[in-house]
Amino acid sequence: MKSTIGIAVLLTVLQIACCQRIKSLTACLTGQSLRLDCRYERKTNNALTYEFRLSKDTTEGAVVAGNWNTASSIYKSRTNITVTDNLVCLYLHGFTTADEGVYICKLKITNDYGTQAKNITVIKERLEKCAGISLLIQNTSWLLLLLLSLPLLQAVDFVSL
Repeated sequence: MKSTIGIAVLLTVLQIACCQRIKSLTACLTGQSLRLDCRYERKTNNALTYEFRLSKDTTEGAVVAGNWNTASSIYKSRTNITVTDNLVCLYLHGFTTADEGVYICKLKITNDYGTQAKNITVIKERLEKCAGISLLIQNTSWLLLLLLSLPLLQAVDFVSL
């Protein structure tokens, strides 16, 4: 009995120490497309397997996109996926209220001990617009922005000093 508990504890510690961990799953709108960002912590260089599912009730749901299982035919032509070292990003084009529900991001890295999953409820009228990279978003002061833009304004002869 003691050896079984010891092995279970050891496997749990190894899983936490070795596998990737999903940090966040966020959703936003870019024009008429839904963007889901599944951010994770990567601890190995092994191959990544991923999947996005949409569940509209208590069932497991339909596969929207991924390299784990084949996507449902109604989503296959409407999706794009981009993958970086710490992010799997799904774009679902032509997003409508019919596409609302619980989206699940599942990740597995080859030779890891487990699968990670995170879900988010997506309702079109509650989604925010996706933010772009901007100095204004980074809480940059207006004075600093003005000072940085002076050479540009001088170049177009908007301001003369």
